[in-house]
Amino acid sequence: MPGVEEFPQDGDHASQQHGRKLTDRLARPLRDLRISVTDRCNFRCVYCMPREVFGRNYAFLPREDLLSFEEIERVARIAVSLGVEKLRLTGGEPLLRREIEVLIGRLAALRTPAGEPLDIALTTNGAALPAKAAGLKAAGLSRITVSLDSLDDAGFQALNDVRFPVHRVLDGIAAARTAGFETVKINTVLKRSANEDQILPLAEYFRWSPHTLRFIEYMDVGSSNGWCLDEVIPSAEVVARINARYPLEVVAPTRADQTARRWRYRDGAGEIGVISSVTGAFCGSCTRVRLSSEGKLFTCLFASSGFDLRALLRSGESDEQIAAALAGLWSRRDDRYSQLRSENTVNAAAQKETIHSRRRIEMSYIGG
Repeated sequence: MPGVEEFPQDGDHASQQHGRKLTDRLARPLRDLRISVTDRCNFRCVYCMPREVFGRNYAFLPREDLLSFEEIERVARIAVSLGVEKLRLTGGEPLLRREIEVLIGRLAALRTPAGEPLDIALTTNGAALPAKAAGLKAAGLSRITVSLDSLDDAGFQALNDVRFPVHRVLDGIAAARTAGFETVKINTVLKRSANEDQILPLAEYFRWSPHTLRFIEYMDVGSSNGWCLDEVIPSAEVVARINARYPLEVVAPTRADQTARRWRYRDGAGEIGVISSVTGAFCGSCTRVRLSSEGKLFTCLFASSGFDLRALLRSGESDEQIAAALAGLWSRRDDRYSQLRSENTVNAAAQKETIHSRRRIEMSYIGG
């Protein structure tokens, strides 16, 4: 199992920060909590859960190891007291978690110290949305993001590696729209020689739609996807390809911690986004902490170890003690993996040594 950090030793200092704006060593506030509700997925995408690793005999977490909905709600409530404003449910595939709507309802009832509702989002592969979208909306979900890496059916099935047809994901996006989600974010992970031919088709398909398409650089999350820098398609190349066909202009960011750089079509046909974790690291504005499905807290997507919050939840610790532990963990945070990786890519040999010399938690475990 992934490594676990010891209980923070600076709990007294952490307690002092409880109730006021919490920042880490690089002055980054805590605003976002990403919650993985399961490590299971019904896809075997080659950049996330390749079949040769996550095969039939792979040992997923037993049910009793997963945090209960009550435990997740408690962590979220405590995190909100420390400044968290946004919750995102991830996986694995979060819609595989039974009665996920019940959890969403619990989280939707939470309020910030100022009495404001939380922004509650969910990232899904879209397979279950035709059946689930209406219930998710009724439960209080704010936003949905759907992963879609190709419009070409053969290419899409090759990428998800379970022969799932692309039209069923498109049906899921339509179902979300019908259920009342006005805008669905579409995430496309680009990998050289795998789906780079889909940049323009995807842009053309979602132009004039209410949905926002975002292209994500292929990242070295985990250690099982065989990541190679040569397979990364830089965001600048993506923007240039689309701009040559459909002229674009920059959209000013609305928040300092915004991960996607936005571009709008000059003809008014909507916008696209690019997430450049490899070529344009945004560690300096990262405000996210991640909770795994079994209760480990991670302060970076590229972490090699986490803090065992479940042990505190199940050992009778008070909310104040858990808040102090979380605050202490964040106040000691100095993660900036993507920036360090970018600095080392100047030298290919140094990049290879740096990237592959440390074990990292898999995306399917920690959430995207």
